[in-house]
Amino acid sequence: MILEEAKRVIRVEAEALAALADSINGEFERAVDMILASHGRVVVTGMGKSGLIGQKIASTMASTGTPAFFLHPAEGIHGDLGMIMKGDVVIAISYSGEVEEVVRILPVIKRLGASLIVMTGNPVSSLARAGDVLLDISVKEEACPLGLAPTASTTATLAMGDALAVALLVRRGFNAEDFALFHPGGTLGKRLLLKVEDLMHRGSSIPLVHSDTPMREALFEMTSKRLGIVGVTDGNGSLSGVITDGDLRRALEKGVDIMNVVAGSLMIRNPKRITASELAAKALQRMEQHAITSLFVFENENDEKPVGIIHLHDLLKAGLA
Repeated sequence: MILEEAKRVIRVEAEALAALADSINGEFERAVDMILASHGRVVVTGMGKSGLIGQKIASTMASTGTPAFFLHPAEGIHGDLGMIMKGDVVIAISYSGEVEEVVRILPVIKRLGASLIVMTGNPVSSLARAGDVLLDISVKEEACPLGLAPTASTTATLAMGDALAVALLVRRGFNAEDFALFHPGGTLGKRLLLKVEDLMHRGSSIPLVHSDTPMREALFEMTSKRLGIVGVTDGNGSLSGVITDGDLRRALEKGVDIMNVVAGSLMIRNPKRITASELAAKALQRMEQHAITSLFVFENENDEKPVGIIHLHDLLKAGLA
């Protein structure tokens, strides 16, 4: 019984969204054009459940390139309407279109010189008549069996807000790097902002030896830099190969007397590499792809002299994995 009821709720809301998609018309385009033409902010307002959905809509817009904030209408009539400036676009949400707190602020919104987009399920309401643009969010029925709790209607409102935010994102040419600028604290932001050069080891911290270096000295260089790898260079300082702790184990298993050979005889040629300007997330992807834990870093793709090295631990510490 409970499972069937849950499925019914989801079906009702899915049908409401399908009907909403079919109802999108030129008014939606007008709303997008109005916001893009504005030199102000988007101010979203609504009471109760509509207000909660409005907060999410404002947050989504703000994080996708459209400056927006939420204004509680009850607080608005007690002074917070001063937050609205000429040139702003107000999105007022009320399914009935007759909520007193929202209706009371409509004349002031007009007087302040702000444009008004309304989201309502009642196209003949006071709110609908006051709007410059009307976005119809009406639904056939609520998912609540009593027909009282806002359910399908709030889902439709949220979807309309998301549609607006995404349409604005597309029209603005907002990209992944723009998105990351507004999300620097999370894993997503780190993946889109952090570059290899931000995390790599530089200068004397890079484990490097010449190809003629005795392995005794090469081992000291590897262990002292604590990265489990040492790069092997030629006479010009170009990277010829690498030796990892795994290479040393394999050489010992083959019976090689590693203390009596030079680094060049044990190195693995054509090591995997990356440029300093690449995203750190790309370095992690490359390490996972080749089952390795370090990459030597170069300033440009065709350079031969490394400018750094990045280790898997550096990426883990940065929260990229």
